[in-house]
Amino acid sequence: MVAQLEAGAITDNWDNSVCVIIAAKNAADTIATAISSALNDAYVKEVIVVDDGSTDGTAKTAEETDDGSGRLRVIRFEVNKGPSFARNHAISCSSAALISILDADDFFLPGRFSELLATQDWDLAADNIAFIDQRWISSLDTLSIRRFSPERWFLDLPTFVERNISRPNKQRGELGFLKPVMRREFLDRHDLRYSEKLRLGEDYDLYARALALDARFQVINNCGYGAVVRADSLSGRHRTEDLKQLADADRLLLESGLLAGRSKQAVLEHERHMRGKYHHRQFLDLKSQKGLVSAGFYGLANPSAIVPIIGGVLRDKLDGFTRSSGKNEVPTGDLPAPRYLFPDAAR
Repeated sequence: MVAQLEAGAITDNWDNSVCVIIAAKNAADTIATAISSALNDAYVKEVIVVDDGSTDGTAKTAEETDDGSGRLRVIRFEVNKGPSFARNHAISCSSAALISILDADDFFLPGRFSELLATQDWDLAADNIAFIDQRWISSLDTLSIRRFSPERWFLDLPTFVERNISRPNKQRGELGFLKPVMRREFLDRHDLRYSEKLRLGEDYDLYARALALDARFQVINNCGYGAVVRADSLSGRHRTEDLKQLADADRLLLESGLLAGRSKQAVLEHERHMRGKYHHRQFLDLKSQKGLVSAGFYGLANPSAIVPIIGGVLRDKLDGFTRSSGKNEVPTGDLPAPRYLFPDAAR
């Protein structure tokens, strides 16, 4: 599964050195694959791993993955500070012209950066993603990942935000999952860093703010990033407060004066969407902790919360019925095939 070193010298006359940043917590089982996939790419100048308060030997495993090239640096926090803080710290420690984020249980596919860096006219550049069930990993052959047409396109703010809003019976292809290469010069010029208030949606927030500042966000159809889908992922265990913080981040962007027209409307819709999810979760928390009466008073005290609460409760009941009827179960012995963020681009 580990990528092979790209052949051939890099001849571009612009600074295309890449720093790969991996923020990790309790990732000892996966961190070696992530690091190796980065070190085996000739464009990668630095790999900075930040062990964010792990208790399972993540830092030791990361250090043992060193290939002796002098490009790997492992930083350990004794106390967990969150992915945004860890990434910002790594950016401050790096010197490469390009910043690339890699999650600790994911990996790069061979040749990723030669595809992404083939052109220069962008501030952020991302590619297609293969979502792979964790049960495939031990036997995965990267050559089995589907090939995609080579076209590139540029992402605008309304499209990006709208594709991060879930809608009933429609796969949204959430663009917040994108892991672009980002030009340090653009980040520094606009003082852009990850919001350290966020432990959910920190990628979405950074990309939205960059696009609001007229970032040229290139996307190519080629698949260069492997995202491992796990039942126990951190993104599936977010706190109720995390939903509120993400809605508040949208509100700050709306109040920045940078938005107008369709962009403003899209961010407003996303803010309402996240605020509604927060109200629903807050209702459920109160119901669990203090009973239905207290939860009901919360809804009455927040009239704007009533519709999302009712909608969320109905969706929960429908999901429960679907699960009990077995409609979403995968047959025994079968594993879901990899899915792709942009499946329609396949050759």
